[in-house]
Amino acid sequence: MACFFGRSSQKIAMLTQEDTDKKLRNSVDQKIRDFFSLYEKRFNEGLEGKTDLETAEEFADCFIAADPHGVRCYRNGAGLMQSIPAEYEFYKNIGITSVKIVSQNITPVDDNHFMIRIHWVSMYKSKKMNEAEDQIEFDVIYLLQYVREQLKIFAYITGDEQAILKEKGLIADK
Repeated sequence: MACFFGRSSQKIAMLTQEDTDKKLRNSVDQKIRDFFSLYEKRFNEGLEGKTDLETAEEFADCFIAADPHGVRCYRNGAGLMQSIPAEYEFYKNIGITSVKIVSQNITPVDDNHFMIRIHWVSMYKSKKMNEAEDQIEFDVIYLLQYVREQLKIFAYITGDEQAILKEKGLIADK
């Protein structure tokens, strides 16, 4: 425990390791919130046709995607950067107009790894509903690594996106 004495007052401010840890944790939590705020912004810009290939920088050199259909491993690089505009175009073509983070639950795994559960709302216009706007709510769990002041997604887990899109009539049943 460290003590600091102010010259102009008799008050003693004591900083404990717990206080320091809490301040560092709050700082990292804010960085995570900012990270996903930018992620949300870039996704919405992508839906507007303003593709930002910096989205690839949010992912680790290799990362894992998991859903009820299996687990896939990806390499970050030229292939990912080429697929990003196509992904935005897919969502735009099926009627997705925007996404919004409703809530974030940050769970530290250790000092450098975090699990973040994000509850998203995706707005869409359905051709079957005469362009009426509706929404899809879903959760995604992200695993982030925090090293050298940088956050990187190294894994994410989703529900059955294809089933939800079929249920809403946004994609055809194959």
